[in-house]
Amino acid sequence: MMPKIGITEKNLEKATNLLSVVLSDEMTLYVKTRKFHWNVVGPSFMELHKLFEEQYTQLELIIDEVAERIGKLGGKTIGTMNEFSKLTRIKENPNKYPVQKSMLSELLADHETVIAELRKDIDKSDEENHDAGTADLLTGILQQHETIAWVLRRYLG
Repeated sequence: MMPKIGITEKNLEKATNLLSVVLSDEMTLYVKTRKFHWNVVGPSFMELHKLFEEQYTQLELIIDEVAERIGKLGGKTIGTMNEFSKLTRIKENPNKYPVQKSMLSELLADHETVIAELRKDIDKSDEENHDAGTADLLTGILQQHETIAWVLRRYLG
């Protein structure tokens, strides 16, 4: 049953499609952060191991919020790696196991990509889809990514 919440059916569909891309970015970043958590080695092992765990835990919460928003708007939430990989704007690097500094740099670049894309998604949600709720959700998510990016940037000096 399609919700009757003051957003046209067409805009609800556009909103859920947009959110599916956001969800795909978050899932890809989550998996990458987990991979680095599992594979980090070196002098700051424990510190980075814990940092990456903190970050992927935060991403888990974001993922759930985005998935639930899709449901609130009457959409079906995608849920396979195949679907995520088709929609994500984050680049994966299979069979690559970077050193600590490269892990930090790669995650920073990914979070900055997400931040830049979320800015566009927020505008689209507000101006084109007339969906203030999604724009607000994405603004909060953007702020979380800005904080994570700031922390990663501090490690890189």
